[in-house]
Amino acid sequence: MDLNIRIAGEAGQGLVSLGDILTGAFSSAGLHIFTSKSYMSRVRGGLNWYDVRIADSELFALKQQADLIIALSPEAKEILEETLSPKGIMLYSGDSDDANKQTINLDFVKIAQEVAGSKVMANAVAAGAIFAILGYETDTLFAYLKKEFQSKGEEIVKKNLQCAKKGYEKTKAKALKLKAPTGTNGPAEYMSGAAAMSLSAAVSGVKLVSAYPMTPGTATFTGLANLADKYGIIIEQAEDEISAINMICGAVYAGVPALTTTSGGGFALMCEGVSLAGMMELPIVIVIAQRPGPATGLPTRTAQEDLKFAINAGHGEFPRAIYAPGTIQQCYDLTRKALETAHKYQSPVIILTDQYLQDIQKNIGKLSDEYNPIDRHIVKDVGIDYKRYALDSENNGISPRALPGGKGLVICDSDEHDEEGHLTEDFEIRIAMHEKRMAKIDLLKNDLVCPDFHGSEDAELILVCWGSTFGACQEAAYQLNTKGRKTALLHYSQVWPLDASAVNKLLEKNKRIVVVEGNYTGQFLSLLKEQGLNGGCELMNRYDGLPFTAEFIMEELQS
Repeated sequence: MDLNIRIAGEAGQGLVSLGDILTGAFSSAGLHIFTSKSYMSRVRGGLNWYDVRIADSELFALKQQADLIIALSPEAKEILEETLSPKGIMLYSGDSDDANKQTINLDFVKIAQEVAGSKVMANAVAAGAIFAILGYETDTLFAYLKKEFQSKGEEIVKKNLQCAKKGYEKTKAKALKLKAPTGTNGPAEYMSGAAAMSLSAAVSGVKLVSAYPMTPGTATFTGLANLADKYGIIIEQAEDEISAINMICGAVYAGVPALTTTSGGGFALMCEGVSLAGMMELPIVIVIAQRPGPATGLPTRTAQEDLKFAINAGHGEFPRAIYAPGTIQQCYDLTRKALETAHKYQSPVIILTDQYLQDIQKNIGKLSDEYNPIDRHIVKDVGIDYKRYALDSENNGISPRALPGGKGLVICDSDEHDEEGHLTEDFEIRIAMHEKRMAKIDLLKNDLVCPDFHGSEDAELILVCWGSTFGACQEAAYQLNTKGRKTALLHYSQVWPLDASAVNKLLEKNKRIVVVEGNYTGQFLSLLKEQGLNGGCELMNRYDGLPFTAEFIMEELQS
């Protein structure tokens, strides 16, 4: 079984701190957890919420409804009450006249001031109240609070425990409870998508991260900053995105693995630098965390609107690879894959994520934090006859890459150039060089991450998705199967280059195929058609700034 807790209120009321306390306590108790955040683009006020979903088995997505809402403001109570499940409970931090509803009124701030003399500890009161509603003993909560606040001294720990105990006792007396899952074998470790990408980049040998902060890409930027001392990474907050991408171009030219993080608006400024990397055959990596546009759009919400932009960004033609992880594990694995691909094929590589995947947290087995740098594919023993862009390469477009400072002269030029790197306007050389670069496309196609098929081969309905929509589609497919509707899932975690053959094979078997994606125009479906899709597929899209859920998908299938 599973249960969804929604903590809602204004920015600045401490709802993130409360969510973090619950997440840590529940995961340490062996529960499976899945968390997500919905927040407005403001420092104070507004309506934000933090979902903490718990279960006795693995979770893959969030839920639309909440079984328990902790409303920290009147607005949260009024607006989100309609998302409360029929048998759910509302825990309201204030007074109300909801005598006929499943509502518990408990002023967390007032209790914290009475018990500890500080409203800051209202979160501990709320945590204790939540444990009482769920019927959990306080041992796990107390253990987590002790661990969390031990660095602040015994007195702070003592007061937090007293506040949690008081919240527990007052709520237990109300006699309103929910049936909650019990702890099983959920991994104690949990991680966000941004944290997984940051760790993977660090252990893979990234030594320079240059970026201009832009929500939601900032999460990976700050994640790498937190790992900088441990792994010897230089973190540079550039004055703008133009500077950021040019910095990493210079770094990789000198042999330093580097990446930048951004979102759609910032990537727009990077386009000339992306094209520069294409001409100079530089192994840069760019993390684009998508959000709804155009322009500033909804800066703290989620979308899959930048797929075609990422594929076509930069003037001229040059190869690139684009990965779109769908799980925390894929965030870790594909970040390394992106770095390896960039250095192996000497071309730009993009990791396409979004606000939803950046921020979600779930249980995952411990990811390796052992330093294991990628192969940079550097040629060390070169002489004075070295040619950076040699045409007689045995690797079909990949010329030997040496670093400046050795015996061989490594020439840097943004213009069309000859084999040595010198500027040229010779048409025959232009043709040869352009064909050399474009030959890498076939190499990249031979090194594709194939889409993953989940489900039975005899499924009648196939959900095709890419990137972060995986979890919602996975849960929708499971629920449809339990209702007797045979459903499977095909998930793409590499979206460029793209091979439509896996979908064509399903069409040949007369399957109903629905492509699920977070944009208005069906960009991925359009790409499949461009790449040889042989039949009709339906489109299911969402573009309100909110992520897909299993409930949303099932409702759309019925409409």
